[in-house]
Amino acid sequence: MPSPHSPNTSTTDPPPDPVPSPQGYDGTSPFPPDGPAPARDGGERLYVAVTAVIVVLPFVAIGLAGWLLWGSLIHPTDIVLALVLYTITGLGVTVGFHRGLTHGGYRATRPVRIALAVAGSMSFQGDVIGWVATHRRHHAFTDRPGDPHSPYRYGTHVRGQLRGLLHAHVGWLFRNDRTSADLPHARLRSRGGTPIAPDLLADRDIRAVSRAFPALCLLTLALPFGLGWAIGGTWLYGLTALLWAGLVRIALLHHVTWSVNSLCHLIGERPFRTRRHDRATNLWPLALLSFGESWHNLHHADPTSARHGVDRGQVDPSAAFIRLLERLGWVHDVRWPTADRVAARRV
Repeated sequence: MPSPHSPNTSTTDPPPDPVPSPQGYDGTSPFPPDGPAPARDGGERLYVAVTAVIVVLPFVAIGLAGWLLWGSLIHPTDIVLALVLYTITGLGVTVGFHRGLTHGGYRATRPVRIALAVAGSMSFQGDVIGWVATHRRHHAFTDRPGDPHSPYRYGTHVRGQLRGLLHAHVGWLFRNDRTSADLPHARLRSRGGTPIAPDLLADRDIRAVSRAFPALCLLTLALPFGLGWAIGGTWLYGLTALLWAGLVRIALLHHVTWSVNSLCHLIGERPFRTRRHDRATNLWPLALLSFGESWHNLHHADPTSARHGVDRGQVDPSAAFIRLLERLGWVHDVRWPTADRVAARRV
């Protein structure tokens, strides 16, 4: 089927979620067991090892950066490159991966669609098709059994919440429970057996970007190193740029994104109605760093909306960027929220 983000196609509201709550789940108990996990073969062990590198290496870089900062080994170039690359890759995730490819909040021209997919891939958060498939699964089963990263997985008592917070933030990445885009996940059979991301699998441009993910990971590290060396004139400038504008920048964006998965389902305000058991919240301290993604309650109340921060004072940089692209004629059919649509979802 054609991609809903390709020119000359139409995007319609997704059908209401047909997946009922599992029998016996009351919204407070730990999720039922998944059953015995499949044995991990060599490929699975490699996946876990690569995930560990992607998660742990940038985090270790924060400690190294702190030690270097104590010795003042940071340059203005490092800060500027970090801010620029954080913005580019962050908007690639929020505008490209999330509001565009996952939810169809707008339609983009082919060059913009590809550029945003490339930028998002340089965030080190996984290939574009896998990212979208996982997030669509999250929306199908939000805070219910089947959600890949719900903080309520282990129940709502204090110990369960602490364990669930760790799981939702980073632990889920290491579980043998990846979401397949080309085959329906076991728990998605009630959706008629439909693949979870057929539009992206049918889009040759997005498939190419997905295959290029390892190369784009190298590029997101090589760029700050090369630019730092070129601007500073020595390899030492390249190394500090690699540290700050490469590894530390990646680590910060990782943890901001993961905080939307974890904190934005535990603490904050819920001015809009969501589906049963869905506890998505608005968490204002993360708004700027997440480019507006932490206005998470409205997003779960109206997933296709191109703007998440709809109330006064709710800064939403991703929506502002989509507005700019719309004025340039590079995106169209944007699903801006209307007063009636917002009012209908307000508590």
